[in-house]
Parts: sequence; C-alpha cells; structure tokens
Amino acid sequence: MTASDTVAARPRRAATPPPFRAMWLACIGNRDWPSRPGLAAEQQRAELLSHLDTAVARRLNAVILQVRPSADALWPSPYEPWAECLTGRQGVGPGWDPLGTAVTEAHRRGLELHAWFNPYRIANHGDLSRLADRHPARINAGWAVPYGGKLFYNPGLPEVRRFVQNAMLDAVRRYEIDAVHWDDYFYPYPVAGQTFDDDLAYARHGANFPDRAAWRRHNTDLLVSETSARIKSVRPGVRFGISPFGVWRNASTDPRGSDTASLQTYDALYADTRKWVKEGWIDYVVPQLYWHIGNPAADYAKLLPWWSRTVRGTGVSLYIGEALYKAGDPDQPSAWQDPAELSRHLTLGTRYPEVGGHSFFSAKEVAADRNGAMARVVADHYPAPAGPPR
Repeated sequence: MTASDTVAARPRRAATPPPFRAMWLACIGNRDWPSRPGLAAEQQRAELLSHLDTAVARRLNAVILQVRPSADALWPSPYEPWAECLTGRQGVGPGWDPLGTAVTEAHRRGLELHAWFNPYRIANHGDLSRLADRHPARINAGWAVPYGGKLFYNPGLPEVRRFVQNAMLDAVRRYEIDAVHWDDYFYPYPVAGQTFDDDLAYARHGANFPDRAAWRRHNTDLLVSETSARIKSVRPGVRFGISPFGVWRNASTDPRGSDTASLQTYDALYADTRKWVKEGWIDYVVPQLYWHIGNPAADYAKLLPWWSRTVRGTGVSLYIGEALYKAGDPDQPSAWQDPAELSRHLTLGTRYPEVGGHSFFSAKEVAADRNGAMARVVADHYPAPAGPPR
C-alpha cells in the first residue's frame, strides 16, 4: 500500500460547519427596525437593507428577524393583522412584504434569515379595544389574559396552542426561511402581587397533573414538541431554535442545575428548556447568557460550561446569546465598560467544543457599537467572513 493509499483509506471527518455569527433584529416597539412607525415603504426597505449590510460588514452570517412581535405579522398573514411597528396602526399594510424582502436580500448577501416569532404575547398594553378590529384575540372570547399591564394568549387552551402554531407555520410555508426562532417568552415573567388568571383552563384541562405548575410546563412542552414536528412536516430543511433565559434551575433547587442564584425559567416561566434539548425537540439552543464573567448571581463563566454539558451528545447545536446592548452602558456594572468583556466571552467559548457560535443583542448596537466592544469581537475572533452556519 502506497502512502497515497494510506491517506485515502483514512476515515474522513465530518466537515465542521462555520460558526454561527448572528444578530437579533428586533421590531417590538421599533427597538431596532423600523426606526419609527409610519415610514414610507422605500424608507423601511432601505433601513432593513442597511441592517443586513451591517451584518455583512461585521462578518456575521445570520440575522434573526422578529417577524411576529405581538400577535401581528411582518408578512400578509391570513391569520393575524399587519404589525403595528410598520405603520403605527395594527392591521394597516405597509405597501410591501418585509419578510419576503428580508429572506431574498439576506440570502443575496450570504446570510441566513431566521424568522423570530413570539408565541403568546398579544400586546404591551392591557386594552383589547386597541387591537385591530378583526384581531383573533378580540374575536375569540377567553383567549386573552391581562397580566402585568399587558395581554397574553392563554397557553392552557389547546385551541390557542393550535392557532399560534398555524399563524407561525404560515410563514414557514410561504418563505424560504432558514429557521423558526423563539426567544424567552412563554408564560409571562412574574409580576409581584399579580396572578396569571388561567383558573378556567386549569379546571378544564389540568385534572391529571399534580399541580398547576406541572400542567403549565406540560402546556409549554406541547407547544415546543408539536411545533417541532409540524415544521419538519411542512418544510423539513427548516431548523427550529429557541433562545431561553440563561438559567434553567439553580443547583440549590435541583442538583442538575447551574451554580447560580437567579430566576429559574423552569419554575418562573414554566419552560423546561433542559428537557427540550434532551428530547431533541429543537435543532439549536441560544441561551441568553446576559451576564458578565464573575457576576455573583449568574456568572457567565459558570453558565457556559453548564450549557455545554447539557447539549453534549444530544445533537442539538449550542450558540450563546451575548448582551452587546450592555457594553458601554453607564448603568451597567464596571465589567461592561471594558470593551474587551465580550471578546473574553468568545475566547472562553473556544474551550468548549459544544459552543458553535454566538448571537448578539441586538442590531442597533451591532451598528452603533457604543464602546467598541463589537469591533473588538470582530478583530479578535472574526478575521474573515464566514460562510453560512450550516
């Protein structure tokens, strides 16, 4: 056997995909885009393309665009009204197709386009009469729950769960998106002194559970597992990713948890994020590790290895959500005034083979780069453009 034969006989290693380098592009309350409601269609389009160009300039390879901010849509949906962030009036069309344009223009630039949906948020106010006239929450009595001055769909109603899946899957059918993406909102974050009123739904559907918390977690599990299966049936190549709050449970509560002293998504949001990874219901997870290295309650350097261990052997890709919005903010701890803090996060990630990339919150800060933290990340870790993350 010749040397060349020996080389040819060696088993080939699977090609390592380029790292995930993403940014979130938030539309809720016009955080990132459009810069304000009511811009002309050509202005909205120009701003969107500018964000995509910024992603390319920062050597990113994916954009996570919020396309269903508050039970409304950035595409002509048969299920829900046009998004308020576009025109300032929910249900009024902007005169173009933002999601369709985003997919086409992102792909033209070599970027993946992940469509970011919020399953249950209806509005950041508590007034049903302010919703569009034919809004599903107004038509279907009992679907909406006011809580903390906001409106939410009731996750305990099977008809609600089916509806929100249908509304999101409409975009999967229509557009060549690369992924369905959810953030950290399931049951709402707790508000002191207030109760999320799902008594009727619990009385109707919760009899087989030991307590309301177990029933609520089951409802969220069903949303995740059913959506996962339906995405694959509609368009098998589309990935499903979730970006949860960064702490599943504290080790003081559960020995499987992290060495933290924080809100627990398992208990507070009824989101068993660890289970979703272990069951393989999602293709990737992007925990929001929005703390600095050394944070006493939730240390980035302790949570990163916890998540690495959690995904190990599951086939679920791990990307890390980074709090770029804190960099240079004078109201944040001193660690965030150091432009090298985020770069150290990425350096730490290289020690864990499970870490497949990072995503930055959010687009406005990627462009403005208040204290040069993003430029430092690019200089230290992104020396050249990356191909698509798959």
